[in-house]
Amino acid sequence: MTPNTTVSRRAVLAGTGAACAAGCLAVAGCSTYDSGGAPPTPAPPTTAPGAAGGAGAAPQGGGAVLASTSDVGVGSGTIFADKGVVVTQPAEGQFKAFSTTCTHQGCTVNAVTGGTIDCPCHGSKFSITDGAPTAGPAKKPLPEKAITVDGESIRLA
Repeated sequence: MTPNTTVSRRAVLAGTGAACAAGCLAVAGCSTYDSGGAPPTPAPPTTAPGAAGGAGAAPQGGGAVLASTSDVGVGSGTIFADKGVVVTQPAEGQFKAFSTTCTHQGCTVNAVTGGTIDCPCHGSKFSITDGAPTAGPAKKPLPEKAITVDGESIRLA
């Protein structure tokens, strides 16, 4: 004789609901910045001495030398992947620095071309002037990094 293995509709629905809830919690851990979460809070930006008036401004301290001003072309930029920073020079003597972490899904930007900082993962592009997204799925700007310019030396602040 076979045992009665009838399962009630209520039991099936309860089990399905629990499985769905567990799956939703697992997927929530894979969310992106653009889906409502916030990227890591960057250090508050400071104005680099060379940002407005040229690279010859007085030093304001800072860490080890990151680069020479001649390492960063006008209208371009240089990525320092080991430091997590990209330094740009939007106009002669004006230096900016941004995080290399794309605000879309956390990939690392890999090129500075045509006035933009480019992410290889999904095609996001960011302005070399202010880090604002100019193309792609990213909706938030790259976080600004604090630098100081002392003569020909660029330092992370």
